[in-house]
Amino acid sequence: MSLPVTRLPAGWTPAAASLAERVILITGAAGGLGRASALACAKAGATVLLADRKARALEPVYDEIAALPNVAQPMLQPMDLQGATPLEYQGFAESVERQLGRLDGVVHAAAKCEGLTPLGVLSPEEWISTLHVDLSAPFLLTQACMPLLLAREDSAVVFVLDDPRRMGSAHWGAYGVAKAGLEGLASILHEETDETSLRVHALLPAPMRTALRRTVWAGEDPSTIATPDAAAQAVLYLLSPAARASRGKLLDLRNSETGNRP
Repeated sequence: MSLPVTRLPAGWTPAAASLAERVILITGAAGGLGRASALACAKAGATVLLADRKARALEPVYDEIAALPNVAQPMLQPMDLQGATPLEYQGFAESVERQLGRLDGVVHAAAKCEGLTPLGVLSPEEWISTLHVDLSAPFLLTQACMPLLLAREDSAVVFVLDDPRRMGSAHWGAYGVAKAGLEGLASILHEETDETSLRVHALLPAPMRTALRRTVWAGEDPSTIATPDAAAQAVLYLLSPAARASRGKLLDLRNSETGNRP
């Protein structure tokens, strides 16, 4: 790992309205961790921008948040990370500024993994599209949003990683390469913003019951795997001012017994 490792503070629980008056953008908001993070942020007082490929996939999450008592109205932000051009990312950031005037956090929860494939038979198209969604898109979106984030007194970007030992193993292909690169991106961005108001964080969740995991571990009993709720609470922590001491670090949610396994 290129980033120093930290843990969630013992006994930490989110303060009431810990993200009040904050605007948080979440990619992959229709998926497991994205959805759970969106709900957690909304309950903490944030205005949540729900980003994913199709508006229809976001509508159930929108309805869940809108049904919560005393929460800010979420916003649908359809965005095709695979097909968007650099100019479209810039236009997206400008749209956020016009509509809301600010942005306080970005959570890169979107991920693309079509399963385990040896590099020798991985199609060029799959290699390119996976690297784009899992690595290039987080860079382009963060770069486009940086002026908004740097204008705030405190802001955060959260990159979601995967087990680094497993990512370097056979058959993890473009997804494994992208996740390794994402940690490098987080490290470099932290070095460049360490003396600014923008905090850079990386998150390494424990195994979660998500569609991506089902793709890879098709024979696994999903009832034995935890939901993404614990990871969403960690996202909430990283977005809040309480995580200032964890900037530039990787928040590892795996327990000590499983955290060192390859």
